[in-house]
Amino acid sequence: MKSRIVYGPILSRRLGRSLGVDIIKNTGSKKNCNYDCIYCQLGHVELKIRSPEDIREAVTPEEVSESLQKFCNDIKGLDYITFSGTCEPTLNLSLGEIIRSVRKISGVPICVITNSSLLGREDVQNNLAEADLVVATLVSGNEETWRKIHRPAPGINLKEIIEGLRKLARAGTGKRLALEVMLLENETGKPLNFTDEEIEELVKTIRYICPEEIEVLTISRPPSEKWVRPVPEERLREIAKRFVSEFGDRKVKLVLKEKKKKAKVLHIKLDEEVYALLLRRPCTFEQTGQSLNIDPKDLSSMLEKLLDEGKIEIISSEVEKYYRAK
Repeated sequence: MKSRIVYGPILSRRLGRSLGVDIIKNTGSKKNCNYDCIYCQLGHVELKIRSPEDIREAVTPEEVSESLQKFCNDIKGLDYITFSGTCEPTLNLSLGEIIRSVRKISGVPICVITNSSLLGREDVQNNLAEADLVVATLVSGNEETWRKIHRPAPGINLKEIIEGLRKLARAGTGKRLALEVMLLENETGKPLNFTDEEIEELVKTIRYICPEEIEVLTISRPPSEKWVRPVPEERLREIAKRFVSEFGDRKVKLVLKEKKKKAKVLHIKLDEEVYALLLRRPCTFEQTGQSLNIDPKDLSSMLEKLLDEGKIEIISSEVEKYYRAK
């Protein structure tokens, strides 16, 4: 099935209702990234991309503008236009130009969700400075823990990432940098990155970076490694309190539940819209319906059709059933 550049809207725990933009074409690959994170909801990366120069199918500003214009008149009530999807968006070095082209079409705030891997590059920093909000991942201040969780492509190191985040936070552009602190444990109950020692190192690192916001969260969808488990809510609250004591409650955001917010969506090709959403984000039946504002009966028929055609599959977490594109 044809992969859309613009997809959604997505119902996000952090961003409300967000229209997604995927700026690397995924022909021949379901995921375009330089990490193979143990917690990724899209599964393993078969071939990690080393650098932006290795990208062969980067989406152009013109393609994004053309795709977005088709959506802007059909969707109301958006909180963000977000660059994410099946790729690490900073791998596309036209990102800054693309963001500027989007501003000519829509006044909706623009967010880039990044794994932070390329923040050591000045061109990537300049591209990210064009966004209204950058949500950048930081799972640890320790190199060994960071590598264990992200499994990065060769040539990427944590020290350069931290320095790049610091520069972005101090760029003086008036934009917002939010650090996403994804906390994890494994099936034995052993912490992966939330021991007291890890948290204190994170506090030290975050103090050095000085972001405007710190988001504390854990996984909510089935991860690529089955042994990865979400951190109990009680422990998340404890860590959030530690961050608040250091950085203040204005900066710290504990992300727990998804917001429910309706938007008006005019559907043109429902099967493509559902598939495009599930390609980027596994969703439950309820989440799919809420994101795209689809009648449950219509959605049930569409999901059955996509399952019969072998385009999507069902995966399960401990408590819920998710649909995901194959």
